[in-house]
Amino acid sequence: MFWTLELATQLEDGPWPATKDDLIDFAIRSGCAVEVIENLQELEDNDEMYDSIEDIWPDYPTKDDFFFDEEEY
Repeated sequence: MFWTLELATQLEDGPWPATKDDLIDFAIRSGCAVEVIENLQELEDNDEMYDSIEDIWPDYPTKDDFFFDEEEY
């Protein structure tokens, strides 16, 4: 399983919190890239609830990772 920023952002508007099956269903219905669906299918088969993309990809960058001052703009 590999994630890129482009792939992960396709799940930002997902139905959080969600199970693996909920996320796969969302990805299919919203027309996400095939790679997103394949990555989701590789998650462990359990009924674990995922609260956000960070639960799936812990290295997902947040606003804190970018070095700009929003007040300047």
